[in-house]
Amino acid sequence: MRTLAIALLAAVALAACRGKPPPSDAITDGNPQRGLDAIQRHGCGACHRIDGVPGAYGTVGPTLQQIGERAYIAGKLPNSPENLQQWIRFPQRVVPGNAMPDLDVNESDARDIAAYLYHQ
Repeated sequence: MRTLAIALLAAVALAACRGKPPPSDAITDGNPQRGLDAIQRHGCGACHRIDGVPGAYGTVGPTLQQIGERAYIAGKLPNSPENLQQWIRFPQRVVPGNAMPDLDVNESDARDIAAYLYHQ
């Protein structure tokens, strides 16, 4: 068990050094498959290009490809699972007047969407 824990910590540290996040479900406590469902339910693909999401070819908002490798979310928040979830839930509170509407995304869906986005 101790060896497994050390190996997991080493993998997380190595990923952090490369600028890549650890496994999405580990950092968000979400489920990428449920995130895909939530992305489709909330219509995120109408505005964003999102790999793996059927019909998600929107060009109104930025592409969400490789979001885990970006330094900032919405040009304002340091990229972290908590900040991504905050942005998904409350974009108008984070950057008032921006083009992304509040879509009434609940906490669970935000966790799952973040897991999906970091997973791709």
